Amino acid sequence: MQINRLFEIVYLLMDSKSLTAKELAEHFEVSPRTILRDIDTLSAAGIPVYTSQGKGGGIFILDSYVLNKTIISESEQNQILFALQSMAATKQAEAAGILSRLRSLFHKEDKDWIEADFSRWGNSEVDKTKFASLKNALLNERAVSFTYYNSDGKTSQRHVYPLKLLFKSTAWYLQAFCLSRQNYRTFKVSRMSDVEVLADTFRGTDFSPPKTETPAVVPPSLIEVKLRIMPQAAFRVYDEFEEQDILTNEDGSYTVVMNMPQDHWLYEYILSFGAAAEVLSPLEVRREILCQAEKITNIYAVKR
Repeated sequence: MQINRLFEIVYLLMDSKSLTAKELAEHFEVSPRTILRDIDTLSAAGIPVYTSQGKGGGIFILDSYVLNKTIISESEQNQILFALQSMAATKQAEAAGILSRLRSLFHKEDKDWIEADFSRWGNSEVDKTKFASLKNALLNERAVSFTYYNSDGKTSQRHVYPLKLLFKSTAWYLQAFCLSRQNYRTFKVSRMSDVEVLADTFRGTDFSPPKTETPAVVPPSLIEVKLRIMPQAAFRVYDEFEEQDILTNEDGSYTVVMNMPQDHWLYEYILSFGAAAEVLSPLEVRREILCQAEKITNIYAVKR
């Protein structure tokens, strides 16, 4: 990333009397010509960086030059560092490098205040490998193929041009141009398997994906459901329900009243609590849950 390189060039020159273009090129693993273009960029920005020819020459910065950190208040310094640490927590290497240098510049202690790991429990390496493949394909403008499982469990083979990775509502999504559908699609990363980066390339500037907001849909019919949830499921109560909808009972159980869509999702959701949830009302929901429970009992009944 050029911005990170420019910042580090200034940092290195402030720490050394002078460095040659070759030394800087080897440090950043770029060509000397790239370094000279960077020096021109810094000079144009008003930073007193100069080059000298001949024996003992090189690139140097005026001894009197210091990064003016005094114009940034203590609070603003902390906000900058916290923002960069948030980015670094998402494994952004460039942010981590800038964060380290700004800590030194501001004379701040290395205070870790946030850590983010978007992989699932017990599946860390698989998720990280998949995410790294998608990120590299996106940055290098390479096509990707994968098997996709939709919300109904049906699979399809997809061949796409990856355009954007986005994190929304506790999950990662890939926004891409799907070649089989010849249209833009958004895929939930956790439902993608057998991800393969292909040799096919594309130009990202040729595509303009739509906004990622879900289009307006006709809301499903809602029904007021009253649940009694047992103490052993307390860990789910405050994660999944609004605080104003929860009443704590004397025996440690919870009563939850809320509006839910009256469809198959409702019954599957209630059954996900197992024996830790009881439908108090309405009666038709109780009857359907009983019917579903009887079907489950028949599946597991011992055949004689």
